[in-house]
Amino acid sequence: MIDEVDMNELCSHSAVELAELIRRGRVSSREVVEAHLARIAEINDELNAITITLEESALAQADDADTADAIERLRPLHGVPYTIKENIDLIGTPTTQGLPSLADTFPSTNSPIVDRMNSAGAIPIARTNLPEAGLRIDTENPLRGRTFNPWDKKLTPGGSSGGEAVAIATGMSPMGLGNDIGGSLRNPAYCCGIAALKPTAGRVPFAIEGEVGGLGAASLEFVSDGPMARTVADLRLGLSIIAGRHAKDPRTVDVPLTGPVPSPLRAGIVTSIPGCELPPATVVAIEKSGEILSSQGWEVTTVEPPELERVLDVWGNILLEGMADGLEEMSNLLSPEIHQQLIEVEKYFNPESGSLNATLGERQRLRILWSKFLTEHTVVVGPTWTNLPFPCNADLVPGSGAELVVNTLRFIVPGNALGIPGLALPMGVDDGLATGIQIYADLWRDDLCLLAGQCIERGVNPITPIDPKSG
Repeated sequence: MIDEVDMNELCSHSAVELAELIRRGRVSSREVVEAHLARIAEINDELNAITITLEESALAQADDADTADAIERLRPLHGVPYTIKENIDLIGTPTTQGLPSLADTFPSTNSPIVDRMNSAGAIPIARTNLPEAGLRIDTENPLRGRTFNPWDKKLTPGGSSGGEAVAIATGMSPMGLGNDIGGSLRNPAYCCGIAALKPTAGRVPFAIEGEVGGLGAASLEFVSDGPMARTVADLRLGLSIIAGRHAKDPRTVDVPLTGPVPSPLRAGIVTSIPGCELPPATVVAIEKSGEILSSQGWEVTTVEPPELERVLDVWGNILLEGMADGLEEMSNLLSPEIHQQLIEVEKYFNPESGSLNATLGERQRLRILWSKFLTEHTVVVGPTWTNLPFPCNADLVPGSGAELVVNTLRFIVPGNALGIPGLALPMGVDDGLATGIQIYADLWRDDLCLLAGQCIERGVNPITPIDPKSG
């Protein structure tokens, strides 16, 4: 076993590192799980990221992992703990969606991605918090309460996978599972200083028993489950485990995880977004990423992504059109403030004349345009959010909250509207807050997002895990 000093640092290791330590017999799975349970007990009361701790089952599975045969011990995440957002099904725990009405909704099966993580040897250690029905870019709900940003408790941790991001950023978990229909993986990753990958739509199965109505079939084209972690290597491993066809999500297909690497490698750098002014710290982070890529042989140029305003319109129109029939039904489940916010957000989008069919046609035109753009550029690197993390609940302020949400997501929504992969990556700390970038690549080229992310990560010092900041 490893010495006491290293034992105290177990919660700072990545999932890949922990798996290797366990595989080599330098530490036991029980010791790893106990270290993360102790970290949860130490700091979660301050942050409220974890909603349910699975101590008994996690320790039992850790003991099983430590007595497993040689073949089982070769599994890629053998004995490594992970966390699961509370809108992803895990047998024995409720899939609450952050709604009091679903507090006792227990699934009869696991989500496909949970089964795949478990089959890879990973051990569920806890559930994590989210906003009501995942419909905010902040994390608070009347069932579980507020989750706090560990960098500054006055600011949002992002959403909707906010609990997951906070748990990973503070060492309560090495990696976890979330989902993304409007940045819900990437938003909190940016706010909390971790990494997250929204895979190409259709690569990872998305399936929930008794799913809350309201999203609509059309908008489900936008959603994807995905991995969250502190390193690109962990994201790459997580994607390799959870990707692939599953009958519970007919959209999914088996597609190779890697493809030909273009030569030369070209990165388009986005330092301005129509309709807003990027924070100086964000521009610095983007420019730094370009410099790092250039030093590693990439051709780097400043670019303007095509028709961002239209991409935003298409995303909003399809999402809100899909939700229209279920909005009244959901009004009985949601807090009045959330329901009102959805009504106000809707005012920022103009339904296409001629119906949803016309909007879907426009989406196809934009997907073709962006595929050409992302063929000319191996990746495009730009902001995650167009602003810094905002004060808690600023997104719900009548008259200004809806505008804040729409403006914040201007460079997030291409990932969802177009189905392309997007990676959020931390870049450092500025004025006490995490800074970060976002990387896009063409459809099914998640590997190019990860390649660029890995190259950039080499030139950046890790900023998490951190202890929660006081105040």
